[in-house]
Amino acid sequence: MTRHGYQYVVLRCVPRVDREEFLNVGLVLYSQGADFLEAAYRVDAERLRSFAPQVDVDDVDAALETICQVCRGVTGDGLPTLGGLGRRFGWLSAPRSTVVQPGPVHGGLTTDPAAELRDLLQRLVD
Repeated sequence: MTRHGYQYVVLRCVPRVDREEFLNVGLVLYSQGADFLEAAYRVDAERLRSFAPQVDVDDVDAALETICQVCRGVTGDGLPTLGGLGRRFGWLSAPRSTVVQPGPVHGGLTTDPAAELRDLLQRLVD
């Protein structure tokens, strides 16, 4: 089995940037060798509301779905995005001051990037 290097970022819901408190809500995984870029997320609405009552859970879901669409190469207007997978991962992993933010980039090796994405989601978000 071929092992591929990969990088990932945990996606965080940061309701108040000034407090730097967050909940993990998803992640993005990129493997150049496997030609793989995908995001996955799970928002526990009850937990998020107890953590940050002012947050609109639908807005968080919409932001996360947009990230998934960027991974798949679709823009907000349904047109294909420009740039390859690495460029898209770079854009998605860049720091930003929004309610959904990427954490630091981490890496590893895997024979199955899709399975690794599911495993990381379970370990780091659920």
